[in-house]
Amino acid sequence: MSIDKKFIDHFIKVTTKAALASSFLVGKKDKIACDKAATDAMRSELNRIAMNGKIVIGEGELDDAPMLHIGELLGTKKGPFFDIAVDPLEGTNFAANNLPGALSVIAISEKNNLFNAPETYMDKIAVGKNIPKGVIDLDYSIKKNIENLSDIKNKNPEDLRACILDRPRHKKKIEELNDLKVKLKLITDGDISGALLVCEEKYNIDIFLGIGGGPEGVLAASALDTYDCQFQGRFIFKEKKDIIRAKKMGISDVDKKYDLNEIVSGDSIFCATGITHGDLVKGIEINDNNFISETLVTHKSSNFKKIIRQENRLDLWFQSPIKNGEKEN
Repeated sequence: MSIDKKFIDHFIKVTTKAALASSFLVGKKDKIACDKAATDAMRSELNRIAMNGKIVIGEGELDDAPMLHIGELLGTKKGPFFDIAVDPLEGTNFAANNLPGALSVIAISEKNNLFNAPETYMDKIAVGKNIPKGVIDLDYSIKKNIENLSDIKNKNPEDLRACILDRPRHKKKIEELNDLKVKLKLITDGDISGALLVCEEKYNIDIFLGIGGGPEGVLAASALDTYDCQFQGRFIFKEKKDIIRAKKMGISDVDKKYDLNEIVSGDSIFCATGITHGDLVKGIEINDNNFISETLVTHKSSNFKKIIRQENRLDLWFQSPIKNGEKEN
């Protein structure tokens, strides 16, 4: 079985509408409003699609997230069954402060083929295509991963570039990378886009590593799968209640290391639309009654992977939340 290509356009529209809705609030210092605008628009558009969709990664549990909560059923209830992972606004601080890299993201798989990740941290490592399995591994030291990657890419360690979240928890990893003279790209947020920088040579990132969000790891993995990249993840549970919840979700081995094909299997579609300009895609650009969007799209079964740039009429797509007479900043 595979997901019909006709759904690509539907899901591009989902993330584009979410990105557009959030774009009206960019730079207004209200990350909650930015996220709500993206979430509301995404949910509304998902319910227009002829499918039986189920949120497996969303905005949280039902008690915490009335919209796009885990287990929510979406679509017209007529059509194929899909598992859906969403991050309506990755980089809430980016959007609120008009900083680069805010995205609206969705991943879709056939039913039961997308890992239902708990809301916890994940230790991750990813490298690009044409890297054989076994070259990198979460259980290897930083030194061994870099030396192996250096050998297989025929580069000196000082010519490699690594992307990692700039967090106190990564102090030791960053020091080890510095000792090896690896060039670093430190990111403040947005580890979906950070992981995806390994997928194309043009982004000039050889390895992504470090601890970030578990759900974000699953979303990134669905795109990396289409690019034939290598990815591993291991959940990190800091509290006993998180372990109990994970076991209720069917995770019996809480220390398990997951390979890419254990996180996403079968066919999938991935869409990430820019809200603010970033490394992956450009953000929403509004000119009078037109807007331009860019979306990174992958569809595994057709080996489709492309950045789609679209120009559309604003009045046919969205009613701005800006009140009459109020000027945007």
